Amino acid sequence: MNARSPAPGGLELVESLVNTLDLESGADALDTPDGRAGLGLREDEVPAAKELRESLRAALLAHAGHPPHRTVTPLTELLAAAPLRLTVDPADGSAALTAADPRPLTSRVAAAVAESLVAGTWTRLKACEAADCHWAYYDRSPAGRGRWCSMQVCGARAKMRRYRAK
Repeated sequence: MNARSPAPGGLELVESLVNTLDLESGADALDTPDGRAGLGLREDEVPAAKELRESLRAALLAHAGHPPHRTVTPLTELLAAAPLRLTVDPADGSAALTAADPRPLTSRVAAAVAESLVAGTWTRLKACEAADCHWAYYDRSPAGRGRWCSMQVCGARAKMRRYRAK
């Protein structure tokens, strides 16, 4: 959808998952073998991945100051079932929170969210304000007030609609 650079750290996984569905065209990468392979998913994991994707989208819309447009399972409920493991490196004492089972997508997403909370980047991952887009993007603007995945596409469309409404 846009040419932004990917989100930092584990948030790239979250961004990739949310962006598997193109709302404008209806194309869903999770319905294809290549799309599933990109996230390390088996076909039987797709329904849970789609539920997780929409809960994440709702959280990213909230980061941008917008209420979700549809009812979804709260992200808290989905991530509560994700087993995580705290590891401490004996050599330097550094600690990391990782998925206890690296296969389940929910655990990898929970670890990514936890990592981003510590890094202070979680609320910078947002969903585009455009109702026909809601593409996930990492807001790198200095004030953290980005509204669209792309100023050249969604931002320009919104500004044109406001101009024409006048």
